[in-house]
Amino acid sequence: MKAKLAKWGNSLALRLPRQFVTELGLSEGSVVELGRDGSRLVAETRAAGAIPRYRLEDLVAEMKRLGPDAEPDTVDWGPDRGAEFIDDDYSRGAITLDDVLKRAGSAKPRKAPRPATKNAAARRRRHRLG
Repeated sequence: MKAKLAKWGNSLALRLPRQFVTELGLSEGSVVELGRDGSRLVAETRAAGAIPRYRLEDLVAEMKRLGPDAEPDTVDWGPDRGAEFIDDDYSRGAITLDDVLKRAGSAKPRKAPRPATKNAAARRRRHRLG
């Protein structure tokens, strides 16, 4: 199969036939490794699952395996400022999450606001008209 090179900015582009694209599972933005074999142009596609997937359990297990010497240093970002600073009973340790949840459960449920009716809208219009 023959393909024609086209100008694309300061580069040349090779347009791939649809049949190749669908067979190889390519789409716009796919990464292709280019190489040269003598006078032949070689384009290799990555396998679909080539991007590594990590599970949290595996990352934590590897961290434990490496031991405390591999832990990153703690960074001191300085004192809290603005919205980062929260000064309430929970942050100071005066109360626990259980206390907060108990307090929320003992609060009286609020009544839902009454929906506006057609008559209420008409009264507002009449009131504005005077």
